[in-house]
Amino acid sequence: MLKIDNICKTFNPGTINEKRALNGVTLHLKDGESVAVIGGNGAGKSTLLNAVAGVWPVDSGTISIGGVDVTGLPEHKRAKYIGRVFQDPMMGTAATMQIEENLALAARRGQKRTLRPGITKKEREHYRELLKVLDLGLEDRMTVKVGLLSGGQRQALTLLMASLVKPKLLLLDEHTAALDPKTAAKVMEVTRLIVNRDRLTTLMITHNMRDAIEYGDRLIMMYEGRIALDIAGEEKQKLTVEDLLAKFGQATGSSEADDQLLLG
Repeated sequence: MLKIDNICKTFNPGTINEKRALNGVTLHLKDGESVAVIGGNGAGKSTLLNAVAGVWPVDSGTISIGGVDVTGLPEHKRAKYIGRVFQDPMMGTAATMQIEENLALAARRGQKRTLRPGITKKEREHYRELLKVLDLGLEDRMTVKVGLLSGGQRQALTLLMASLVKPKLLLLDEHTAALDPKTAAKVMEVTRLIVNRDRLTTLMITHNMRDAIEYGDRLIMMYEGRIALDIAGEEKQKLTVEDLLAKFGQATGSSEADDQLLLG
């Protein structure tokens, strides 16, 4: 479902600020596979996600989603293949619109706009049932403006919107990093429920080693713009934080992991 082949990206080439952010990254995800990507600051995690989303072009290599080569497509043309949840809870929703209006926008993604009524009774009942799954009481607040919700409620709603029209690929960009631990745990619970229910092919960037270990089918650790570790199956199921740090040291030749990675 996702094929990344030998992509490279250098920022500010030929200057004193030159930074090789991606160094020949190759990664293939099967349909329905969930992958957690972890790494320290500057490892290339966010650059990888933004390269897949089309935020900026890669210098070399190819990216395909669902068998379609999207390497040369701009961000807005890749959007029909991708659902995305950002780190900032404010980015995935329209704050001045109601909950049901946000859901209606997500449900109509890729469709032609018409002059028919905005939300039908049948659609409203459908949204109510979807919101019940979140277990946040939002099904009884569908006319409330999204800007009045908490950060965790907005992230859960954004997850629902990103998956409402099943995307070929779901990108989760450190989507719990801005939340307190209790709220982050709830959003991860909702994430697991939606991804497993809809069998969504998912790429999740995180600084939290425990989330990376517990979530998904594979764990990938990046270091200096390349994939240093790729762990799956029984090996991942038995993995501990201590094991992961030891493997990181073996793979990179470095015992250093930045504070954000360790504290996460």
